[in-house]
Amino acid sequence: MKNDFPYISLKNVDKADLTKIENYLHFGGFSAIKQSLGLSADEIIDRIKKAGLRGRGGAGFPTGLKQSFTKTSCEVCLQKYVVCNADEGEPGTFKDRYIMEKNPFAIIEGMIIAAYAIGANKGYIYIRGEYEQAIRTMQAAIDDCYRYDWLGKNIAQSNFSFDIDIYIGAGSYLCGEELTLIESLEGKRGYPRIKPPFPAEKGLWQQPTLINNVETFSHIPFIINEGYEAYACIGTAESKGTKLFCVSGNLKQTGVFELPMGITLRELIYDVCGGMLEGFEFKAALLGGAAGTFVDASFLDVPLAYETLKQKGATLGSGAVMIIDQATNLKDLLINILEFFKHESCGKCVPCRIGTTLIYERCKKAQLLPDDINWLIQQTEYMSRNSLCPLGQSPILPVKSFFTYFNV
Repeated sequence: MKNDFPYISLKNVDKADLTKIENYLHFGGFSAIKQSLGLSADEIIDRIKKAGLRGRGGAGFPTGLKQSFTKTSCEVCLQKYVVCNADEGEPGTFKDRYIMEKNPFAIIEGMIIAAYAIGANKGYIYIRGEYEQAIRTMQAAIDDCYRYDWLGKNIAQSNFSFDIDIYIGAGSYLCGEELTLIESLEGKRGYPRIKPPFPAEKGLWQQPTLINNVETFSHIPFIINEGYEAYACIGTAESKGTKLFCVSGNLKQTGVFELPMGITLRELIYDVCGGMLEGFEFKAALLGGAAGTFVDASFLDVPLAYETLKQKGATLGSGAVMIIDQATNLKDLLINILEFFKHESCGKCVPCRIGTTLIYERCKKAQLLPDDINWLIQQTEYMSRNSLCPLGQSPILPVKSFFTYFNV
């Protein structure tokens, strides 16, 4: 695979310590803010739309549309908010932690530009409590931004003011979902809200709120600096830009890799990661973490992009790629995933509270008969239709894909 694409989330992290604001400024940091302050809000949002940036948290919703909805949802509201979702509770996913620890100012710059575009003057970064180093790094970066007048009143001698605070989460998987995160941010228990209304209409303290993922915000400065054309030429027809893939398994090299959207699983395994370790063979992959999909060797040459995976009933999710070898018991892995969902269910809605326990217990049977498999699929389909939040809606993905491609 040719390395002829620009890094975006991890731009220049191999050249200097970008946790130091002087180094970030040396490489052109905050120049996107200066450009944005000379544009109208609609011009900024239009550039994000034309770039084709989609949310990197898992759902892949168009970022420009979300900004537009938040900007216009309530023109007379006195307060709007920007929230960075850095909860990152999906098993196998650690990309946001990496960005926060290596390139924190890119996140802050993206948040400031987004806030200017939607008319917000207050922002929060919601970070899971286990990410101690990321919390320290982000707080130090925020403090530096205040010292250099990139946060606070009259940013860059403009009439725009913006403040950011960090909120530390308690490690609940549910709080990765935006409305549940808002409940937690308001100081309440992390229970899901019923949609609609969506955050763009009534979010934090019932005010219009823009919520994006860490990786999503880190892409905004590049789009403003380099132009939407430069961004849109990376990736596929419907999945633009780069993506951070979190690769784990018995491979010669694992970790976080920033790559163009549309790279194939084969390229990722054998070109980027150097292939399987000696004695191990590729058997399957779990794309997107626990709330993702199992795939077999028939997916090795399918581009890892939102539209191409969706066509085949799979999902890219947050970008976790767990490579599974021939020595792994796939059924045990599925049971482990279902136990995770059972443990993380908040219990607010019956389909999830009861359903996660039932499917976990049924899957533990020594031998699953066809009736058992049909029941598991039917139960998870019922949960996906009736659960309040993505946790209860998610087991259908690993369960259905597992029984589609693998025999028990």
